[in-house]
Order: sequence, then C-alpha cells, then structure tokens
Amino acid sequence: MTRREAGSGRLAVLAATFVVSFVAAALASSRVLPSRVFGAVSRTSTLPVYAGGPLAKLPSAFVIPRLVPLSDPTADTRWAPVLRATVARRQPSFKAAPVGRVPARTPDGTTNIVVAEREAYENGTTWVRVGLAVLPNGTEGWVPRSSLGGWSFVDTRLVIDRARLTATLFRAGRVVFRAPVGIGAPGTPTPAGQFYVRDRLSGFSSPFYGPLAFGTNARSPTLTDWPGGGVVGIHGTDQPGLIPGQISHGCVRLTDAAILKLGRLMPVGTPVTIE
Repeated sequence: MTRREAGSGRLAVLAATFVVSFVAAALASSRVLPSRVFGAVSRTSTLPVYAGGPLAKLPSAFVIPRLVPLSDPTADTRWAPVLRATVARRQPSFKAAPVGRVPARTPDGTTNIVVAEREAYENGTTWVRVGLAVLPNGTEGWVPRSSLGGWSFVDTRLVIDRARLTATLFRAGRVVFRAPVGIGAPGTPTPAGQFYVRDRLSGFSSPFYGPLAFGTNARSPTLTDWPGGGVVGIHGTDQPGLIPGQISHGCVRLTDAAILKLGRLMPVGTPVTIE
C-alpha cells in the first residue's frame, strides 16, 4: 500500500466516525423530554376552557353560531355605533314591549352610538342593554347585537358637579382635567343622572357654542341651548365672563380654552355623571 492510499484510508475512517457521531447526537436530541420539563397535560386531565367551552369542541373559525361577548379588562366602558335603526325593548325578546327607537343617525347628522350595560342570549339572539336618548332620562332597553357595529373601549369618565360648578375628567381613575362650568338656570336646570358622550361637533356658524361641542344622550324636559332643542350638550361659549354660574338653558358651558383642552382628552363614548 502506498502512502497516498494509506492517507486516503485514514481520512475515510475519520469521516465515517464523524457521520456516526452526528447521527447519534441528532437521535438523542429528538427524544421527548420528560413531561415535568414542559408541564404536559396528562390524558386524564381536563381540556383547557375558552369562552365557556372546551377547546376540542370549539367550532370552525368560519362557523359562528352566535356572537361571543367581548370585553377589555383595562377599560371601564364599551360602546358601539348603530348600524341599522332598531327598536329597544323592555326585555331581551322580539315579543317584549318597545321602550323607544334607536336611530342610526343623531339629530346632528352624526353616527349614533350606544353604551352597553350588559348582554343576554335568548332564543338564538344576542341582546345588548343600552341607555337611550329619550325622556325620561335613564331609560334603558334591549337591542339586537346584530344592529350594532364593533365595540370600542374608553377608560375616561366626566363628572359635572352642579353644586361646585365644576367639570372633572378622570382617566383610569386619575384626574386629568378640571374646569369651572356654567349650568342650567333654575327654570331650565341641567338634569342629574348617568349619561354618555354621543357625538362631537365643531365648525359652528355662531360663536355662541364656541369652537367645540359634545352632544350627550341626556334630555331636558324644558329647553336647552342645543340647535335641535332638548339635547343637553357640553360646549364652549362667547360669554366666558358668566362662568361659573347658573346661566344656560340646560347645557353645560365651558370657556373656549377649557373646551378645547377637554376635546383633546375626552373621546366619544365617555360616561358622564351629572350630580
């Protein structure tokens, strides 16, 4: 055997040894690790649960037998636009007595929205209990979930204190805005209750409303400053020297500087407490 042949033989042996070692290592690494490493579920344990049912029994993503309620634990309030005009009913049933109409548009020409209080599933239909923009204030009713769009979430809350004549905005429980306000005069009071911001308007031809206004679902049985009448709004003013005070026909007035600042902080759907 020549030196060249001997060298070639040694290289072949080394290569074969390397291949065998590599295959052995790969086989060893492919072994299933003990269940204690992965925390594997034993065959006798129960399946994890999601949305009220075992994962193994969940329907296809393209089969939706009913709407699943959504939630956001970081937010306080959820609202949705009204896609189709509907009737709110006293109970979650098409046979229940009506308590009011829920239009798709507000009197201001904006998309109507509703704030959800809770949900119910009855006879194949998901229902949502919402606050209505009707008298008496505080009226609620059930509407089909299918008449509403997707949920939006807010973590803000506006408090109008009629005794102290202040407006205070909270975000996630923390005060982020406070300003003096004008409220309704004794003959046209600002109503107390739990309401929400229904729309946002600007570009008024009259400086009476200031640069910005918010419409709410609160209603006055007498008169308000709102163009369509009846709506309790939150808006600016061209008479800032009257604030604070009982000066309006029921709406809540802020100085123009204050309403603009509030407009940067308060989204539509924000709950409004008037106390």
